[in-house]
Amino acid sequence: MIAVLDAPSNLGLRPPREGHEPGVRRLARALRGHGVLGRLGAEDAGRVDPPPYLFGPDEETGYLNGPGIADHAERLASRVGELLDTGRFPVVLGGDCGIVLGPMLALRRRGAFGLAYLDGHDDYSPRRDPSAVAGRLTAGGMALGLVTGHGPGALTDIRGLRPYVAEEHVAHLGGQVEPEDVELFDLAAFDASRVRRFPIEYVREHGADAAARAARDHLEAAPVDGFWIHLDADVLDRSVMPAVDSPNPNGLSFEELTSVLTTLAASPRALGVDVTIYDPELDTDGMAGAMLTDTVVTALCGRDDIDEDDES
Repeated sequence: MIAVLDAPSNLGLRPPREGHEPGVRRLARALRGHGVLGRLGAEDAGRVDPPPYLFGPDEETGYLNGPGIADHAERLASRVGELLDTGRFPVVLGGDCGIVLGPMLALRRRGAFGLAYLDGHDDYSPRRDPSAVAGRLTAGGMALGLVTGHGPGALTDIRGLRPYVAEEHVAHLGGQVEPEDVELFDLAAFDASRVRRFPIEYVREHGADAAARAARDHLEAAPVDGFWIHLDADVLDRSVMPAVDSPNPNGLSFEELTSVLTTLAASPRALGVDVTIYDPELDTDGMAGAMLTDTVVTALCGRDDIDEDDES
């Protein structure tokens, strides 16, 4: 059974303006307002609230809100683990991308698992000049790097479980590179990683269906016991998803994302999904949130039937 769990953490993003918290903390409320719970026929699994948002740097971890993110990840991991252990398919509503630490930590406690990472950015490449943002690195912008073991132990080695997922057990889909990325980040690090990459150029050449199938094949062939799906709304093109902190000039359409998410979620080895980065404060008419909800519902509505067929 699908279980919807709120994880409204914005700790992994910088303030959009002085003294104002990132609005992604309202994502879960917005999708619930669009009826995601009832439309999925899902169990309400409650919420795991983050600690208060702190605006100042954290020199010890190097990450904005580093200690709070670690605390939230552990508590979220415990709740996700409870759902997994009772046969639920968790749908975790964020939140920024840093919430993926919780589900991956939960899975790491239970063995070796994979990760489908749908994101318009790599969330892996380190800053060329980290001193420029000393104490203010963001878990939302480095989430894939963190779950694969790159970064401070307070975030990457909780309970001595680094890495939460091996790079070779990750399929990243939908990434694109903008000119400022080349200036700010060491993109060669991601190129040299063992992450299996299906960038937007691959999607354009082969189609969304084929890209999703290739990502799923990679994860199903890996020596793991299943995989998690991470969805960052900025994998969508800014023409249809402007309500994110870093709008994507070369992203997927909603139709393409629905195809990708449906293919991945249909795998009997898919264990859950998190939805992140959509900011209702930037969605003046609510249409982007409504379409995102439609996509999640369409992609996941057949999960129970698939599971029953698999067990028969």
